[in-house]
Amino acid sequence: MCTGAQAQWASAAPPDLQALVEEAVRRNPEVRAAADERTAADSRIAPAGSLEDPMLEAGVLNLPTGSWSFRAEDMTMKMLGLSQRLPYPGKRRLRADLAQLAAETTAQGYRETVNRVIRDVRVAYYELALVDASTRIVLNNRDVLEQFMRTAEARYAAGQATQSDVLKAQTQLGRMLDELLRLERERPTTEAELLRSAGKAMFTIPIRPVLPEAGEIPWSLETLLGQGLANRPQLRGLEAAIARADKAVELARKDYLPDIDVKLAYGQRDRAADGMRRDDMVSVTVAINLPVWREDKLDPRLAEAVAMRDQTRQVYQAQVNELRARLRQQVAIAEQSAKSVRLYDTAILPQARLAVEAAFAAYRVNRVEILSLLDSQMIVFGYELSREQARASLGKAAAEIDLLTGRNEVQP
Repeated sequence: MCTGAQAQWASAAPPDLQALVEEAVRRNPEVRAAADERTAADSRIAPAGSLEDPMLEAGVLNLPTGSWSFRAEDMTMKMLGLSQRLPYPGKRRLRADLAQLAAETTAQGYRETVNRVIRDVRVAYYELALVDASTRIVLNNRDVLEQFMRTAEARYAAGQATQSDVLKAQTQLGRMLDELLRLERERPTTEAELLRSAGKAMFTIPIRPVLPEAGEIPWSLETLLGQGLANRPQLRGLEAAIARADKAVELARKDYLPDIDVKLAYGQRDRAADGMRRDDMVSVTVAINLPVWREDKLDPRLAEAVAMRDQTRQVYQAQVNELRARLRQQVAIAEQSAKSVRLYDTAILPQARLAVEAAFAAYRVNRVEILSLLDSQMIVFGYELSREQARASLGKAAAEIDLLTGRNEVQP
């Protein structure tokens, strides 16, 4: 997968990153938990709009306690009844709509979780790539410093340099060895974060992460903001939550209207004591509940529904504001990172390397001190590290932008 912004803001995603992202969508426990939650929410839709279970009742009516006989009194009967509560028209539809919108909110939450996990994988991947790139730079710098040290030793042996030249070169070389140890300690930690995001216990094959190259930035901030407002699952979920809150207010108002209970009963009567036949009886009743406890029960429920609707709207606006702010930050980071990489490639690093070559040539003929040579090389070393850090920042900014604009769309 080459996710939306990354293909434009940076070079295409390498195959191992694609594989990690796809595996994370399949195996990450957070994604799987969100998928189960979505399934559970979908399963609540049909029951929400269903009628309550009908009530079946059986009993004996008007049995005299003097004789305990079913034939002594005309009104003695064996009764079988069936009753059903019918909500006031519109309530079932509102309850089903509430469940449907809750499921939509959960589905958007699942998409947001997938996007966030993809972002986490990409960020961890580029952090690991930065560690590896820094290690390569340190190793290369160590080799260069070893060459300088051998030159200083040869010149010292020939009486053309002092012992301090050798010691200074050894000091810088020691710094490189210490930096290598730091990077060796850092890599397992960074690798563990990538494994966690990808939902893996270990890598089956060694991973060789690479940093993206800088590309041209084709979109404006306004375009990205429009995409984020239109596509971000988090915002789509909040919009569904607002619609659900509106339905909850409507249902709370419907609760002021009564429900209807319909009951059908059949009464079977035995023959009289003299053998005379008695007709069986059928009863039909209709009852309604009386929602009279407005101040104590109904009014507070309506006030709660209105407050929750207003609260959801405020949360939505807060998330819109956060989206705008974070997109501005990430676009600025991406723009500056891309410019920095191009500047290092076209001007800073070529000039700095030429300065090292000139200083090395001058040192061999005793025209500059070794400190000037070492300083020139350490400047190149710092620039090379800064370039890789800018590339990592570019990749991580692209991952953040894809999350904010809702463009990490990989299906499990």
